[in-house]
Order: sequence, then structure tokens, then C-alpha cells
Amino acid sequence: MRVLLISTYEIGRQPFGLASPAAWLRTAGFEVDCLDLAIQQIDEGLVAAADLVAFYVPMHTATRIAVAQLPVVRAINPAAHLCFFGLYAPVNEGYLRSLGVGTVLGGEVEEGLLSLVRRLATGDGPEQAEPVISLSRQQFLVPDRHGLPTPDRYAHVVTADGTLLMAGSTEASRGCLHLCRHCPVVPVYGGRLRVVQRDVVMEDVRRQVAAGAAHITFGDPDFFNAPRHSETIVRALHAEHPGVSYDVTIKVEHLLAHRRLLPLLRDTGCLYVTTAVEAVDDATLQIYEKNHSRADFVEVVTEFRRVGLTLNPTFVTFSPWTTLDSYADLLRLLVELDLVDNVASIQLAIRLLVPAGSRLLELAGVRALLDPFDQAALCYPWHHPDRRVDDLYQAVRSAVEDGAAAGRNRREVFRSIWTLTHATLDADPVPVPASLFGDPSPAPHATEPWYCCAEPTEQQLAGPGLNRSGI
Repeated sequence: MRVLLISTYEIGRQPFGLASPAAWLRTAGFEVDCLDLAIQQIDEGLVAAADLVAFYVPMHTATRIAVAQLPVVRAINPAAHLCFFGLYAPVNEGYLRSLGVGTVLGGEVEEGLLSLVRRLATGDGPEQAEPVISLSRQQFLVPDRHGLPTPDRYAHVVTADGTLLMAGSTEASRGCLHLCRHCPVVPVYGGRLRVVQRDVVMEDVRRQVAAGAAHITFGDPDFFNAPRHSETIVRALHAEHPGVSYDVTIKVEHLLAHRRLLPLLRDTGCLYVTTAVEAVDDATLQIYEKNHSRADFVEVVTEFRRVGLTLNPTFVTFSPWTTLDSYADLLRLLVELDLVDNVASIQLAIRLLVPAGSRLLELAGVRALLDPFDQAALCYPWHHPDRRVDDLYQAVRSAVEDGAAAGRNRREVFRSIWTLTHATLDADPVPVPASLFGDPSPAPHATEPWYCCAEPTEQQLAGPGLNRSGI
């Protein structure tokens, strides 16, 4: 029984979502090959030899690319059993099955994948017996990264002084305790959390450091969902590898609730903290049920400056509730808070995606704004009631992509966006703030700044092996 695990995109990281199930299947004696189409091309030999081809789909972009690759895989090996696993598999179950996918798995997928492979190996039939969503409490195995591209081929981290660090990645937990309406984790985990045992996390880190990683990205949806667990891990990481830095993702709400831990992050090598601010107008934040306010965000910025940590805010900048004035207000606030150098340009061009299963669909007012579900796009399309907002989105998106192609820094792209925005407003032009013409103060960041809720680029959808978008 031979298994081919395929990842299509995971924000420039070597995919934990392949390495973890690979460990389970290999330990059970099965032959496993791995392909990461963000780095590699389809290998016809591996596809042709596989009894099972399983696509890992942790996000929207990954799923779109995987669906586009299905005809290629089926043409090479029409007899292979097809599986999709990851966050975006269960919510798109019906569509995936219509494309010939035999098994759909979400949540804690390792046990389900092992069960599937054993079932196929013993000839018990192709009909799925495993739960589509499993939230079982698994005893994890150390991820087996054998066969994946080496860490140097993935996104690196750039420090404030321009040093380029080879980055590894791991996960200390999966799922989330919160129910933010727009979040893709919620339809699968429903407010529940599953932790990866500390010894597994540490051994995974140890092996990546031995392979040359000088930085570790923790891919947890929220690193402070289990603060004691996280505290223990970063203390152990720093004690064993004092020269290795790391980054984490933490909610605004948790950064305030657990502010006592911020100095610990600083002292144990945390290079930056990503936080999903999403919006800076309180009405939109209430729709998303983010459990923080604009004032909370400002307080976090102040606290980070006091402690000496770097904040990496992310946003859903275009939504049905965005107005020209609210977008301009976001730009002004980023200037006032001196955060322009901290925000990846693509974050100013993120358009809300409403996938199947989104809790936003529970709101009648939201449903009224949406077009029918578009299976090919894997979301509910929407059009802003003010056409100028949609036009601004397209202009900003183009400015970001053009800036990436020309190698412009964040301040240069921001200046273009500022000018576009204020030219669209029915008001006197507002000059670009003088502070944006000074030398940039680069914040530590990953060389792959895309984010899971971004619409994929045409380049990403065109084919595999295209690596990072650079915007």
C-alpha cells in the first residue's frame, strides 16, 4: 500500500500537515511519499505509483490549488483513491465528493488517515467509515519531514537589521477556544482546542534546528489558547536553543488578558507576534465577534512598545461593512501608531471570504448581502453596495502586486494606497504624511507575507511549484 500526501500551499512553511500524518503512516509500516506543490512540480511517477492520493487543504488558497490539480492526478492515475484532509475539507465535502473525492477528513486527521489506509490495504471497500470531523485527543508522534523539500527552500525570516534566518515551523496546538464568525477554524473545531504534547513539539523543533533552522514559526491559530502549555514550551525552547528565535500568533484579547507573559516572550527570543486585528471600527469587530475593540488594539500597541516586542497586525480590510471613510481611517491610524513598517502590504488588500460553514451565515443581514455559493471559488461572492469600495479594492490590490513586482518597500506601497484612497473620497485631497517619506524602520517579518484569508493570485492558481507571492 503506497500513499502520496500532497500539500499545495501553507504560507511558505514546510507543512506540519504532511509531516505529522507521514509519521503515523510510516510507523504503521506503510510507504509514504510527500509532495509540496508550493515548491515542487507534480511527480508523475509518484502519482502513478500511489494507491491513495491525499491532498492537505488547511486554507482557501490551498484548496483552490488542490482542486485545480485533481484532473492532473486523475489523468495520471485514475485508479487511485482520492482524499482531502484539513480545515477546508469538511466544509466543502459535497463539492469535493462531486469531483470524485472518496474520503474527506477534518480536525484531528491522523487517526482517520491511518484508518483509511488500513481499510484500503485490507480491501474493506472504498466507502468512508471514518468520521468526517474528528476531535479525538490524539497522542501525537514526532512529525516525519523526510522527503519534503529542505527548510532552506521555504520562506525565511528577516530580522530588523536585515539578517535572513532559515525558518522552521511546528504546531503546539490545533483548534481554538473562540468562535470568531469569519474564522475557518470554527466550523471544524467549534470552540475546542487540542494540544500537541510538549515532548513531541520539542523533538520536532530539535530536528529542524539540527537541519539548520535558526527561527521557528508556531503555526497555532492562537498560541495563548493554552498559556501554561505555551509558557512551558518557550521556556524549554530558549533553554535548549538560546540562539533560536521564534514567532507566534495571538489574539488581541489574549495579549491583554495574559500581558504578564509578554516579557517572557521577549526574553525567550520571540521576534514578533502576529495578531488578527481584522478591523479598527467597533461595529465590524462586533459582527466578527472578535471580543476586542479599537481601543484594545491601541492598548496592545502601547503595551508592546513598553515591553519591547514587535507586533505584526493583520486585517480583513475590505468587507461589506467597509466604507471609503473607514478605510481611510485605518490608514490614518496606522500612521498615527507608527505601524506602517509593521504591516505587510497585502494586509491592506485583504477581501473578506465567506466559505461554506462560516458563522457569518447565521446573521440574516449578512446572508442578504451574499450571492449564491460559488463552488469553483469555494465561497459566497459579495459585492459592496458602494461600487467605489470594490473599485478601490481592485486598485489597492493592483498597487500591492505592482509594488511587489517592482521591489518597493512597505512605505512606498503605503504611499500609493494613501493617494489612491484619498483620490476616491469626495473630499479635498489629503497629502501623504511627511513621516512616510523618511527612511523605513523594517520590522522583523517572514518573506512570505500572504495570509490564509487572502484571495489567491492568478499566479498561484496557474500551477504548482510557483513558490511564494512576495507581497
